[in-house]
Amino acid sequence: MIRVLLADDQPLIRSGFRALLDLEDDIEVVAEAADGEEGLALIREHLPDVALIDIQMPVMDGIEATRRIAADPALAGVHVVILTNYGMDEYVLHALRAGAAGFLVKDIVPEDLLHAVRAAARGDALLAPSITRKLIHRYLTQPPPATGTALEVLTSREREAVTLAARGLSNDQIADHMVISPMTAKTHINRAMTKLHARDRAQLVVLAYESGLVTPSTG
Repeated sequence: MIRVLLADDQPLIRSGFRALLDLEDDIEVVAEAADGEEGLALIREHLPDVALIDIQMPVMDGIEATRRIAADPALAGVHVVILTNYGMDEYVLHALRAGAAGFLVKDIVPEDLLHAVRAAARGDALLAPSITRKLIHRYLTQPPPATGTALEVLTSREREAVTLAARGLSNDQIADHMVISPMTAKTHINRAMTKLHARDRAQLVVLAYESGLVTPSTG
């Protein structure tokens, strides 16, 4: 059972998402919050698998809530998905850097929302390649200077797997491209995340762009 928390200051949004999620046999909404501070408290209480968090809320916004979740070892199993009204929200990249597993636009179709929740629970990044390229191109202007050096700890196969993940490929697609098993592809990704201290695939994707391993023009 995938346990989900909803944090959004708009009751209509919360009720709509909850009604949809509660229809699924494998998904359970365990709590709702109207602001980031309340959401953080409920996350610590319920330890959901997935937290759907609005990026702009009173008291504490989604970015700060995400940052605090990512910084708390007790919440390592919580996958944060940011909710935004616009796919090109200028805060999205900041949320990913803070530790979000990805983001969803609020006008998402029901099927895509359900897929996203399940993908987040598996630890997959929710980043369409086209959106990722736009975000990086528009907002990433000063990559951290030490990042490129950090990538040197990866093997050539791990670097290849990270590159493909940054282009939006799933583990199965990475496996097909590299002519390896899906399990081996997953192992390459997991080892890369461990070596680079990435919380999840989303941070691994951001890191790949920040380092220059993948660029907006070629990613």
